[in-house]
Amino acid sequence: MSTVSKIMNKKPKSVGPKTSIASAAKTMRSGRVGSLFVKKGKALVGVVTDTDIVRRAVASGKPLGKLTVEKIMTSPVCTIEENSTIDDAQDMMADLGVRHLGVTKGGAIVGVISVRDLLLHYKRYAQSAISAGGTYSEPKISQD
Repeated sequence: MSTVSKIMNKKPKSVGPKTSIASAAKTMRSGRVGSLFVKKGKALVGVVTDTDIVRRAVASGKPLGKLTVEKIMTSPVCTIEENSTIDDAQDMMADLGVRHLGVTKGGAIVGVISVRDLLLHYKRYAQSAISAGGTYSEPKISQD
């Protein structure tokens, strides 16, 4: 069974707590990521996600250039050890209702894993099983 460390993003992006929502969104877009760790100095104080931006900032109607990530971030960060299985990560995300987990090694953050990472892993796994001679049938779609 594969571990979280095999599919995690080993270079998670981060911003400071006083970063504006607009700036954080631009950082996410340019980095092609859906979450940013929020660090105060070297201390990890939270995580801000694309969902946080939509639900807690945009939906509030407040000016995104003035609202900071510390006002909408999730804290504390949900984490999983790097040697945990990918199925464990999936179960944890489902149980906690989150789409991103910080990955730790000995208590220190070493990466991040997202639902997207899980989907890509399971897609590659399914494709390799089919290539190895497994059977697969397309679902039948019918109309009433």
